[in-house]
Amino acid sequence: MKAQKPSLPKGTRDFGPEVMAKRNYILDTIKSTFQKFGFAPLETPSIEKLSVLTGKYGDEGDQLIFKILNSGDYLGKVTQDDIDEGAKHLTPKIADKALRYDLTVPFARFVVMHRDKLAFPFKRYQIQPVWRGDRPQKGRYREFYQCDADVVGTDSLICEAEIIIMINEVLPKLGIDDFSLKINNRKVLTGIAQVIGHEERIGDICVAIDKLDKIGKDKVIEELATRGIDGAAIEKLHPFFDIKGSITEKIAKLRAIFADKAPAGLQGLDEVEQVLNYIKTMTQSAEPEKDFSLDFDITLARGLSYYTGAIFEVKVNNVQIGSISGGGRYDDLTGTFGLSGVSGVGFSFGVDRIYDVMDELNLFPANTHASVQVMFTNFDPKAEAYTLPFLPRFRNRGISCEIFPDAAKLNKQFKYANRKSIPYVVIVGEEEMKSGKLTLKNMDSGEQEALTVDEIIEKLKPIQKVV
Repeated sequence: MKAQKPSLPKGTRDFGPEVMAKRNYILDTIKSTFQKFGFAPLETPSIEKLSVLTGKYGDEGDQLIFKILNSGDYLGKVTQDDIDEGAKHLTPKIADKALRYDLTVPFARFVVMHRDKLAFPFKRYQIQPVWRGDRPQKGRYREFYQCDADVVGTDSLICEAEIIIMINEVLPKLGIDDFSLKINNRKVLTGIAQVIGHEERIGDICVAIDKLDKIGKDKVIEELATRGIDGAAIEKLHPFFDIKGSITEKIAKLRAIFADKAPAGLQGLDEVEQVLNYIKTMTQSAEPEKDFSLDFDITLARGLSYYTGAIFEVKVNNVQIGSISGGGRYDDLTGTFGLSGVSGVGFSFGVDRIYDVMDELNLFPANTHASVQVMFTNFDPKAEAYTLPFLPRFRNRGISCEIFPDAAKLNKQFKYANRKSIPYVVIVGEEEMKSGKLTLKNMDSGEQEALTVDEIIEKLKPIQKVV
């Protein structure tokens, strides 16, 4: 039988030890920040009922959900009439489960199922993979990790302010300083729909104008026309495309347009101002727009139908990668599972895109990929027996270490250490065993020094990475 050539499905990847070390550096940085702001960890299954996921992401999102065929003869109860009625009718009959599309909807399902055991407001963070049937391209994968932080059970806009502060804490810690944090409010978008006389078409309008920075004004207008928005209404949109200036200036211009026409839009502007005021109070920032890389973008919609208030999106400047973080407020999400009146707000870091940004900009610290701090040589059984007791002493002091498992020539052992990016090698030969002083070699500089075991431990322990 001919051997099969191994391969992966498009849009998925293997992560080797060096890549995982860098990913863990990102994840540990995010996780520590979430915990500092009072968020508790949570995990949900990779597989959800298809009925839990559908209808939460809009028509376009629903089409990207990975469905799982039912076990056994999944076509056994399917009739020709079912097939003739098309995929939308057929799918629930042959697939009642799916891979989760994001972490927010499963979180809402969890809250409803466990509401009697939770203390509200409930703050959780969740770091797990999600799956989407997108066309794979740079920065867009079919399997990728999300890092979510959500708060449910409160309407307070303090939560929105803290999200902005957390984003501005995590990204600079990772070395990402040049980014734009776009904010908007779904009520502002509703206000725009009210002004043009098509509030009932808010979904179509949001999906179209959210693409403004990708396809441009003319293409957005074409799409709106294709979606059935009449020319007179589209003409009323033009002033919104031209609103520029600081956040304060944009709010003033919008208030003038919304006056007596769009009560929802005015409420949205009030909320944007309140979030800014909370940031000023908590951080003593006189210019939150500048200090927190904020841009009030009234076309930002993110295309997800469950947002009802604030919307966030983060893009790194001067890189060819999409948004690396996004989120918003969802007042009605748990209502779809039978628990109404529970407001929530949250956001997600896209780990894979953050990794690509940091890799492109060479932002990972030099020692991130070193999973082992020091390696002990192994020349013969005598040296091996002499060295083995040292390993637990180092590990008990928090220093990761290993011994080369086979007796081998020094050059081979050095090559192994270099291949694994191990920064230090402790050489234990005949002379070292006689003197009691081991040779510590810095694999980067080539410098060597003779030290006791305790001296080596004291020398290496302070350089351990603490996240």
